[in-house]
Amino acid sequence: MLAICFSSSRSLPRTPFAIRTIFPALLHSLNRKSHPLSTKLFSTQDVFAFNVKIGCLSRSGNIAAARQLFDQMTTRDTVSWNSIITGYWKNGCFDESKRLFGLMPTKNVVSWNSMISGCVESGRIDQALQYFQAMPQRNTASWNAMISGLVRYDRVEEASRLFEEMPRRNVISFTAMVDGFAKIGEIEQARALFNCIPQKNAVSWTVMINGYIENGKFDEAEKLFEQMPDKNIVAMTAMITGYCKEGKTDNAKMLFDQIPCRDCASWNAIITGYAQNGSGEEALKLLSQMLKMGMQPDHTTLVSVLTACSSLASLQEGRKTHVLVLKSGYESHVCICNALISMYCKCGSIIDSELAFRCIDHPDVVSWNAMIAAFARHGFFDRALASFSEMRLNRVEPDGITFLGLLSACDHAGKVHESLSWFNSMVESYRIIPGPEHYACLVNILSRGGQVEKAYKIIQEMPFEADSGIWSALLSACHVHLNVKLGELAAKKITELEPQNSGAYVVLSNIYAAAGMWREVTRVRGLMKEQGVKKQPAYSWMEIENKVHFFSGDDASHPEIHRIQLELKGMRLQMTTNNDIEEVFSELSS
Repeated sequence: MLAICFSSSRSLPRTPFAIRTIFPALLHSLNRKSHPLSTKLFSTQDVFAFNVKIGCLSRSGNIAAARQLFDQMTTRDTVSWNSIITGYWKNGCFDESKRLFGLMPTKNVVSWNSMISGCVESGRIDQALQYFQAMPQRNTASWNAMISGLVRYDRVEEASRLFEEMPRRNVISFTAMVDGFAKIGEIEQARALFNCIPQKNAVSWTVMINGYIENGKFDEAEKLFEQMPDKNIVAMTAMITGYCKEGKTDNAKMLFDQIPCRDCASWNAIITGYAQNGSGEEALKLLSQMLKMGMQPDHTTLVSVLTACSSLASLQEGRKTHVLVLKSGYESHVCICNALISMYCKCGSIIDSELAFRCIDHPDVVSWNAMIAAFARHGFFDRALASFSEMRLNRVEPDGITFLGLLSACDHAGKVHESLSWFNSMVESYRIIPGPEHYACLVNILSRGGQVEKAYKIIQEMPFEADSGIWSALLSACHVHLNVKLGELAAKKITELEPQNSGAYVVLSNIYAAAGMWREVTRVRGLMKEQGVKKQPAYSWMEIENKVHFFSGDDASHPEIHRIQLELKGMRLQMTTNNDIEEVFSELSS
């Protein structure tokens, strides 16, 4: 039967049905030593069938089986070589692709293009350029692959030169350069090039819209989106992200609801948007809807939901999400474990933070930073330092965030001398340039330690203008240590930077009151009214039976306010009674 099917005297049609019929018999013969493949077995149709199968196996990740078929072919064409070469680099084995390319008897332009793409995917952009320059002939796809690769690795100037040299351009060429110019902030040049595209496709429109969003030009993105003839899900998802960046979550949700067939990326965009805008409860509701619709969350979804749990300080919801992480098989995923460390830390469970950290096989700098910050937040100064030492033993290089965590640990523990030592070590030993957040932390530590004048000196010596956060740290210290002169200066700087910052007025008023300067107290309060500055009410929250309850000063809107007030009266009465009993016993003992 096999001889009949593969006889060279019979021609086989190149149809999917014919291929499906050939494969079982062919593969059966490959596994039997009694039927070795002879040269005459491999007709053109046979080679075609093997090539298709090699491509299928490669795409499914079974590169070993694809190579076995390739090695068993007694006759190979250029497509056979191209298929196995592409398969290897797509499965992370670029060096084997390179070796086979060297052995390839006859190369065509597709072979060279495959090697360029393989270099780009493997992070070897310079080798890609070498292959591009060595090509005997190039087609438009060759130029596009090289230009896109250079843009991907932020070598936009080189990509631009190639684009100018390109003999024939198509929509892919233009779109790659639009993306490149947008990436380096040349958004006007990107738009000019976008306008030159003769026949724009959905990708062109989406890249330009996304370019505007990433460069903080949302109004232009919105106008362009309205002009887009056929709005696809990618463009709509980009706009959802843009709306959320602008804080317009209602608009984002309206657009999200218009998407007929939502994919994971669109769900991620809206969930992330709510989480980053402080609407953690809405983010959790959307996750519930996503799961009910049968959509499986990916690592991006889970990171965003964990961020929402962190913002709500909801340990119960955090644990539920952790269960979902385990069910989804992401228990050792670095990004998710990092999010778990932060979530458990902010929800008050430092033990769970450490357990999540220990699940990571190879912690990166973000993992170590999260753990150091967690120990710092909970006041474990020695554990934070021990984590830093362990980090260095694992040969992970610290960054600015690492030292911010160490300074925070010093802040919580009141370690003034150690904070100066770590700050100097960051600059001198690790050559890390301190940012405003480092100076703010240092100023806060010195201020709280009573060294207000030294804190002010550091502000004066900073290589940039202090922001309101740094001045606020100094102002708070002036309140504690009753330094009227520096308090006035700090309050003035804050109100110049943030005219509607009520905190500066309130703290300065309190400083004057503590110093007995009542005329100044009246003046500051009058100034607040004159400027239309309103004191921002503080609020707190707690989670009871899977529901988060918010409370703010002078707010009686809670549905259980009467019961709450009754309980508070009872507590107040009990404390008063206890104090009276203590006074009675004190008098009797005397």
